[in-house]
Amino acid sequence: MLGKVKRSFLFLRWSSVASGIALIAATYGLVRLAFGLHLPEMSADLTIDTAVAGLVSAAGSVVYAIAALVGFLVAERRPRLLIVAATATAAGGAAGLALAPHAAAFGFAATIASAGAGLASPALVRIVARTFADRDASTPQAVVNAGTGPGLIAAGILTIALAPDWRLSWAVAAFATLAAGIAVLVSDRLGEREREREPEHGPDAASTDAPHPLRRGAETRASRATAVPSPRWWGSHRQAIAAAVLLGFGAAAIWNYGRVVLVDAGASEAGSVMAWVLIGCGGTGVIATSAALRRLRPESLWTVAAVLVAAATFALGVAPTDHTVGVAAPVLFGWAYVTATGALIAWTTRVDPSYAAAGTAVLFVVFMVGQAIGAAVIGAILPVAAPGVAFGIAAAVSLAAGATAAVPRRTRVHAPPASA
Repeated sequence: MLGKVKRSFLFLRWSSVASGIALIAATYGLVRLAFGLHLPEMSADLTIDTAVAGLVSAAGSVVYAIAALVGFLVAERRPRLLIVAATATAAGGAAGLALAPHAAAFGFAATIASAGAGLASPALVRIVARTFADRDASTPQAVVNAGTGPGLIAAGILTIALAPDWRLSWAVAAFATLAAGIAVLVSDRLGEREREREPEHGPDAASTDAPHPLRRGAETRASRATAVPSPRWWGSHRQAIAAAVLLGFGAAAIWNYGRVVLVDAGASEAGSVMAWVLIGCGGTGVIATSAALRRLRPESLWTVAAVLVAAATFALGVAPTDHTVGVAAPVLFGWAYVTATGALIAWTTRVDPSYAAAGTAVLFVVFMVGQAIGAAVIGAILPVAAPGVAFGIAAAVSLAAGATAAVPRRTRVHAPPASA
């Protein structure tokens, strides 16, 4: 009987991870980050000029930040509520884009859709943490966060397969997001029921009905968590916040102008979209490497990722016509970018596990702020300088982000609970 219950519990655990991957893939890859992929066709059909598209993109970034701040306040106590909100905004926004009759409706739907990603990340961090509370959750956290990669691959394939029918692509994204959100809610609810039975019948049960010490410690800290962390918590995140802003700046070059540079260098529209798919392939590779890399400290992993972001950015800027660079740089960037965001989750968890979801929200917001600043600065440089110059500056800032994390600093607020 115990073996059957244990298998059932393990299945529910990893079904929660699978559904989390799907929701990240949908809210980030198919919705938030797919805006630029469909923009040429949407702009032509709805008569949207570059200035309006820029305003819509900026509004989406603001809404993403607001949503992540809501996650900061709510995720530790009400993660499922955030999942409902993330699903509703991302799926509803995508459906609105599929049906948009004019530019105003398009702008409203695109802005609302961006909230889904900001709400989903902190909620899933909390759900994964409590699902794996009796063991190290760094690998499942990294795997769920890597869902961005498969989402980017799916978005790119949809764009190529359905072009120029961008409305159908958004309809597919809406359906996929709704299905993923429901799957997360169902798997977490079933897992919660199984966890309630576990002290008596579960895989960690022995001669006592007491919960596993690691789970008891994690749940106690979470139950005592207040909405806003202490000043000491904020102080312990200064290094991570600085590093996140800097790497956000550096990553903005490829995210915002990578396709532009490739097309200007002679790549076809389909070829530039394939670069997006390759970024997704690199991001998906994090799923395979996360277990091997979990022995690295979060700061060390961050430094590795930042150096690789810098290398990929510089290479694409100085040699956009080189076929090898055109393939290798997007793959390398995708792996490094997703690894960096996973390192942020591990970093804040190491500082204080009881505020892992809140810390994720904060670091993702400042990461986005860095991207917004980087997009503006690099966008101002590109018209007056060669891509190698603009992307070289972005690469240098990425290296600075890696160096910031390499500076030794005591960051832990709470030590882990003692094991049995």
